[in-house]
Amino acid sequence: MELFQYQWVDMFATKGIKYLLVLAFWFSIFPFWRTLLGPVRVGRRAIERVVSGLKEWFDFPPYLYYHQGHTWVRVDEKGTVKVGLDDFAQKLLGQPDTLELPEIGSRLRQGDIAWRLKIGGKVIEMLSPVNGVVTAVNVKALEDPSILNRDPYGEGWLLKVRAEGLKFDLRNLFKGEVLKGWVEATLEKLRTMIGTELGLMYQDGGLPVSGFIRQIAPNDWDKIVREFLVPET
Repeated sequence: MELFQYQWVDMFATKGIKYLLVLAFWFSIFPFWRTLLGPVRVGRRAIERVVSGLKEWFDFPPYLYYHQGHTWVRVDEKGTVKVGLDDFAQKLLGQPDTLELPEIGSRLRQGDIAWRLKIGGKVIEMLSPVNGVVTAVNVKALEDPSILNRDPYGEGWLLKVRAEGLKFDLRNLFKGEVLKGWVEATLEKLRTMIGTELGLMYQDGGLPVSGFIRQIAPNDWDKIVREFLVPET
């Protein structure tokens, strides 16, 4: 009886089997891998489309002056101005539940809190673009805050102010070429903060709706909003 029994093994055959098994494995996960990566690539393209289209989505009429806290000024009469929130702010916030405006006779200081909006149980403060005394408030806006979204530069004005030192206040506001640069910087900041989320929303169909920030960040949207509406000076 033989003490040892020999079994011949073809090394090339075993390596071939290993290679076939590896290839079979990769082909089996390839569809899953494409599914996983597909949305990412589409998302990046969507981000690019959204960012390039943001300028067209937000409206900044060139005849107005703008404060960095996204409020606007329109000089109606000598020494008297109308103020309100701009289109970027209303699209960022969406429709307010309630609106709190200062009383007639209240004194405003440029860069200080001028009014408050309550949205989804949270209070958002906005800054005055000028120094002066409040001479009128928009009662229609108090009764129906949605007017701020429908017509922010027209029927959605918020205050009339008898400006004090208007000539100097206007120097601190944006208009013309300076306005263009500020808008571009604002949109770049928005892209940096939530560009991916905007791209995913675009991928689902169209540009974001008014109040989109609450859809993107339902728990801390107010913190993001304050980055734009109450900027550090």
